[in-house]
Amino acid sequence: MKTLKDAKIGDTVKVVKIYGEGAIKRRIMDMGITKNVEIYVRKVAPLGDPVEVTVRDYELSIRKADAEMIEIL
Repeated sequence: MKTLKDAKIGDTVKVVKIYGEGAIKRRIMDMGITKNVEIYVRKVAPLGDPVEVTVRDYELSIRKADAEMIEIL
């Protein structure tokens, strides 16, 4: 299983599934990350946390812990 945390800078990936439950999953979905949406990985901080991505034409920073809950293709 490949997650958003595994994506490299410059990759465009597609969301397959979002893991987690309750408020955490809701927060990820409220940011616009839903099934079948494309995510472009823009930058990764020097220590790997956070990851800056473009989703639905806006920029977003995601913590590594949240990125691990997003399964991608």
